[in-house]
Amino acid sequence: MKNYYEILEVNKKASKEVIEKAYKVLVKKYHPDLYSGQKKEYAEKKIKEINEAYNVLTDEFMKEQYDAELEKQEQEILYRKYENRQSNNVQSNSINSKEKNNMQEKEVEDLNERMRKHKVGSFSGIIELCKEIYKNKPKRDEIKEITKKDILAFVLTIIVVILIGVALWFIPFTNGWMRELLFENPLFNILGNFIS
Repeated sequence: MKNYYEILEVNKKASKEVIEKAYKVLVKKYHPDLYSGQKKEYAEKKIKEINEAYNVLTDEFMKEQYDAELEKQEQEILYRKYENRQSNNVQSNSINSKEKNNMQEKEVEDLNERMRKHKVGSFSGIIELCKEIYKNKPKRDEIKEITKKDILAFVLTIIVVILIGVALWFIPFTNGWMRELLFENPLFNILGNFIS
């Protein structure tokens, strides 16, 4: 996949105005009328690439799609590097296990950071996130641990809400309000009828 930002010699975060200025400079630099022979053929090829890059990066919709695909490609490259290093680390006995774990954790954190930056609003982003979760065993274990903590927090929240309700029931000032809430509220009447 061509990197249009490199073709136009701009940063990924460049504004539309910067892209247009870079485009104008490069068109002047590589205009085919300035060259002859093989250099002219190269300039024509270069101008086509520049025009293609400019058309994509100045159209909002196409730029968004291109950025998502470019980010996906960069993540795949990073993940391949991670897998290669991991296999090289297994083969290499010169680095002790603590250093290996530190390197792997840093690479996993870097990969996780890239995944967070990836636009999950798109369907391909969700698929990539699912692939990452299921490919990376330590990440799955971490998610299981987070899920256990979430369930525990949810149960504790319900217990606290029940305890607050019981406390409000026995406080004389709030007892009338609690009775009104429980016995005169249509929602609680429907729930009471459903339960009994």
